[in-house]
Amino acid sequence: MTQIRLTNTRTRRKEEFVPIDPANVRLYLCGPTVYDRAHLGNARPVLVFDLLVRLLRHEYGDRAVTYVRNFTDVDDKINAEAQRRRAAGSDLSLEALIAERTEETIGWYHADMDALGAARPDHEPRATAYVGQMIAMTADLIAKGHAYEAEGHVLFDVRSFPDYGTLSGRSVDDMIAGARVEVAPFKRDPMDFVLWKPSSDDLPGWDSPWGRGRPGWHIECSAMSAALLGPHFDIHGGGIDLQFPHHENEIAQSCCAHPGAGFANVWLHNEMLQVEGKKMSKSLGNFFTVRDLLDRGVPGEVIRFVMLSTHYRKPMDWTEAKAQEAERHIEEWFFALVKAGYSRRMIDVLKNGGVWKPLDAVVNALANDLNAAEAMAALHKFPTSDSAVQMAPFAASLELMGFVSDWDEIGSIARLGVGSVGDHPARERVAAVLFARDEAKRVKDFATADRIRKALVDAGIEIRDTPGAPSSFTIPGDFDESVLDGLAS
Repeated sequence: MTQIRLTNTRTRRKEEFVPIDPANVRLYLCGPTVYDRAHLGNARPVLVFDLLVRLLRHEYGDRAVTYVRNFTDVDDKINAEAQRRRAAGSDLSLEALIAERTEETIGWYHADMDALGAARPDHEPRATAYVGQMIAMTADLIAKGHAYEAEGHVLFDVRSFPDYGTLSGRSVDDMIAGARVEVAPFKRDPMDFVLWKPSSDDLPGWDSPWGRGRPGWHIECSAMSAALLGPHFDIHGGGIDLQFPHHENEIAQSCCAHPGAGFANVWLHNEMLQVEGKKMSKSLGNFFTVRDLLDRGVPGEVIRFVMLSTHYRKPMDWTEAKAQEAERHIEEWFFALVKAGYSRRMIDVLKNGGVWKPLDAVVNALANDLNAAEAMAALHKFPTSDSAVQMAPFAASLELMGFVSDWDEIGSIARLGVGSVGDHPARERVAAVLFARDEAKRVKDFATADRIRKALVDAGIEIRDTPGAPSSFTIPGDFDESVLDGLAS
């Protein structure tokens, strides 16, 4: 078994990962608030944890790993959208409008993350299904002297937990200076945070010992992780923006609710994302969602490649140049697999034959704090072959890293056409014709290959051939698409 090492945010060290129970490895990722499309930055923690889960399952077994990622479906932004729809004339109740919006958004989220090759977690709890557990935890914290009721609110008493600030490495007094905290006259301390808050008649709410209301954000993940993973589990994480206050508050309320349990052993945080060297922002015009990229024709595999090319603990810069380079590598990889005859049936044969094993260099790189860039460098060095058996370690490595979700669809990625001009309407048709030409050359049908090349060149298409990779091309602006008729048949 390969020794996995992960950088623990709490200790600020790279540590050997030792599961609490090797037969029951448990991890929790803070998921999205489902009020709108996931932007590109939202995808980074999903891909980091997807890679981690794949590695853990490779080492400990598929059934030995439990992965939880929640949906926050009770939030002021969700309420505001529901109220906007009702004001626009909908005759549905507020509760129905909220349910409609969250179902719609969760569907979008699933489709977008599926397109990036991210496997769905074992559990995807929705906050609204665990309000009872949140109320019970809140009442328990009051009983233990760690929370108090004030004007219909229940607040956590930060000073009651001496270790508050350990995760972020700051004292409570340091946090108060310059911290964005909700100022309220009923707080005993500025850093105290809300566990429960009252709901007006025009907002969703649940009955509780403190009146009709709804949970604060931080209590949600503590209640859901405890219900599904227990009070002590292996790994918790998310974007670095959640380190404080969300994760700091989770630790405080969970450790106080379950003294001695320890909550999460390892904390993993990914750094933030930029676009072309600048912070992603709507005001700068560089804000886009995962769906924006997919609709522009950027394959999910390419998005995944760019995201994983930068170590998760470093800021990531999304650029068009990186996307184009990633597309070239993905096409080369998949083209090599197509030439070797890969399909779902072939994978089954190779797995049954006992030759399906990822490269040691790839596994070792991933085990070293998820160094995906080093793992991909090992893939770049792998000598390609037309033999499916010889290519098995390469293909198994791609599957381990999540670059292949459907082995029967790799041909459509392999013929995207490296270097083709922008979003020309004929791009995919030309790529398909050139793919047919490459296939003809592979089976030594040179007459067909030459006929296709001549027709395209005569029509003004510039073709560039690279050994071991799909042909790349440039389409002129005045290209007549009718010349393609019959060429790929």
